[in-house]
Amino acid sequence: MKAPLPALGVVETAAGVRSGRVSAVESVTAALARIADADPGLDAFLAVLTDRALARAREVDATRAAGRDPGPLAGVPVALKDNISLEGAPLTCGSKILRDFVPVYSATVVKRLEAAGAIVVGKTNLDEFAMGSSTENSAFRPTKNPWDKGRVPGGSSGGSAAAVAAGIVPAALGSDTGGSVRQPGSLCGILALKPTYGRVSRYGLVAFGSSLDQIGPFARNVPDLVSVYETISGHDPCDSTSRAEAVEPARLDDGLKGQVIAFPESVLDRPGIAPEVARAAREAAATFEKLGARIETIDFPDLDAGIAAYYLVCTAEASSNLARYDGIRYGPRAKEAKDLESLYAATRDQGFGPEVKRRIMLGTYALSSGYYDAFYGRAMRARATLKEAFQNIFKRARLILIPTSPTPAFRIGEKTADPLEMYLADVFTVFANLIGAPALSIPGGFSSSGLPLGLQLVAGDWDEAALFTAAHQFQGVTDFHEKHPPDFPVAEGTTR
Repeated sequence: MKAPLPALGVVETAAGVRSGRVSAVESVTAALARIADADPGLDAFLAVLTDRALARAREVDATRAAGRDPGPLAGVPVALKDNISLEGAPLTCGSKILRDFVPVYSATVVKRLEAAGAIVVGKTNLDEFAMGSSTENSAFRPTKNPWDKGRVPGGSSGGSAAAVAAGIVPAALGSDTGGSVRQPGSLCGILALKPTYGRVSRYGLVAFGSSLDQIGPFARNVPDLVSVYETISGHDPCDSTSRAEAVEPARLDDGLKGQVIAFPESVLDRPGIAPEVARAAREAAATFEKLGARIETIDFPDLDAGIAAYYLVCTAEASSNLARYDGIRYGPRAKEAKDLESLYAATRDQGFGPEVKRRIMLGTYALSSGYYDAFYGRAMRARATLKEAFQNIFKRARLILIPTSPTPAFRIGEKTADPLEMYLADVFTVFANLIGAPALSIPGGFSSSGLPLGLQLVAGDWDEAALFTAAHQFQGVTDFHEKHPPDFPVAEGTTR
């Protein structure tokens, strides 16, 4: 292993630990040292689990020493977005209202990672209750983008994305309700997957929008991403929305000859889309064509209708899901309350930040008597229409190619005064959550100022394998994923 341990990927690390070339303790110690070195300037982590991680690493090493297989992810350090439950570790959701909450069970995805030998080294920062596109809505502090620490890493899973991009861990988990894995993946220059709704268990994920939420992984290359995805996916009886469809194995070396990729080129002329993003998308389409795919230009369903429907559905579901944080079931009780109503009001006023309050109020209004059908009901009908439109696209195309984010990473504070402008950062991502389809953001280029640009591949339900094949073939002829932020821990002489 010539590269520094933190720079190694999932597959390399696991192979080293399983073969005995490196121990799990060495792997985890290197990740913890990298956190101590890099995170003070990034603020990607809300909790570092040093003792737990080292204890788990010793268990992995003991398993190997006893002659047993320590697992396909043996010794791989991973990070969890802090809305995913880990028994005995803090679970804040980036909110003051859960500042002191410690869960008594682990999420299914965590159990599956640990059963495969992976080791959780920390919990990462996020927009409060996963509501945001920049990680500036965290109640504790904003996370910075490793490529430019004056810019956001995206959100709401910005902490996990920054941790992977900075070479702290080779993989991390986030949650994606309207783009919250893919958009930060795009802005941080790494791979980020939202699986098909129901593919990965939501048991142990704190709910935001229950019909939209899906846990997804971050990694720096396709084989690493696939190894984590295959570990966490599959049916879970603890999640009523989990589906039993078989997980199709990835066939990374399959060619793209004859594959049809739908390319809605007209959306690249929308106001607000950076010319560099449009250029990267067109160049990617040309690259896929050289790889043997057939690019078919299509008319895309109405993006404005999609984002309007999304923000009605997600706020309505947020209003319902966050009702439990009342100072009785969850959250600290406001001491000055005189009766039940004032207890609810004071607890929620003190515990929730501005964006969470905004979305609760919007969702409550949309669900209120006299307005339900005019807002939420209409949004659900628009959602059904959108689903049908995309089903028709997938009848003639295996994949859709579209940008992930309309711009590169924006400056911290640039959009906080205008919530609507911030919401439009999700214009290319929310439709995949509304229709439940799998979507993958891949590094697709760089802006003139050296910031990463992401491209998004979308497939039909349960067809993650097509995403992996296309992304792997793309990475085989491009080097965007091989470039790293300025202080990434690479071996001497290696190109950043």
